[in-house]
Amino acid sequence: MVNQQKVDKVKKALLGMQRFSWEQGVAAQALLELGDTDNVILLAKDSVVRQDKSGRLGVMGDTQSVTDPAANGEPLLFAAIKTGDSKLQEAVQKMLHYLLNDAPKSESGILYHVNHKKQVWVDSFYMAPPFLAVMGHEKEAVKQIEGFRDLLWSEENQLFSHMWDDDINDFARKDFWGVGNGWAAAGIVRVIEALPESMSDDKKRLMGYVKEIIDGCLRYQREDGLFHDVLDDPSTFVETNVGQMLSYSIYRGVSSNWLSSSYLEQANKMREAAHKKVDEFGIVQGVCSAPHFDKSGSAPEGQAFFLLMEAVANKVVPV
Repeated sequence: MVNQQKVDKVKKALLGMQRFSWEQGVAAQALLELGDTDNVILLAKDSVVRQDKSGRLGVMGDTQSVTDPAANGEPLLFAAIKTGDSKLQEAVQKMLHYLLNDAPKSESGILYHVNHKKQVWVDSFYMAPPFLAVMGHEKEAVKQIEGFRDLLWSEENQLFSHMWDDDINDFARKDFWGVGNGWAAAGIVRVIEALPESMSDDKKRLMGYVKEIIDGCLRYQREDGLFHDVLDDPSTFVETNVGQMLSYSIYRGVSSNWLSSSYLEQANKMREAAHKKVDEFGIVQGVCSAPHFDKSGSAPEGQAFFLLMEAVANKVVPV
């Protein structure tokens, strides 16, 4: 059962937080799934206020992000359709044009996460492919997922590493970052939902990828339902958000009938643990903390994934 009072407090806290491009995007996505249309439009409009000349949305201070700004794309598309505002439609097309034509990529056409290094990050699973898919570039979305996976997936460990660097032909950060694996699972889930039935083979393959990520992560789930920041390193801090991200992914898979309901027990355990981390002000504590994501604290993405988790939990968790 969804605790609406707690959801409202977490949403209020989220809207009171300062947000970089991807944080604005994931916040708007959470509001979109909650059905909070007015606030989706407000956040989408402000991402356009901060759109730079390249087409990247919501740029604030950080001019190096390549895929992060695209997290604003789906809410902006919704806002453009809902309002009929041609300026919003133009802005969403500029973001798309940047990803397709101007964004730095590898020789095989895979998006780099930043523009000053030839690096592919696991974060990008969530930022760019879902937007590409909803904009009608479904094959490109799948191509990006496959490219990210080829570089970052460990068959031995059944987890994603964080950063690959083409210049050194090695990992810039090989750690199995919990939130990074959460970004991958949730991003692929969003692409699965956006792909047409005519791409059923691709959808099934992506479903298998999500199951692999979930299974890999669950091997490291603690008794309290949470995970360590680096999944296989218990010396790192206990982190809240990866549990929210994985439970969101499980709930969406189960609600769409492509993931076994046997995963609900673990998802509910993660969700229960996350609820215990919400403080009196509605701040989800213990997430990988903004602005440097190197310690336990709070972050807009932690707020947003609590809301995303709650939005879909209502479809599968008995009242």
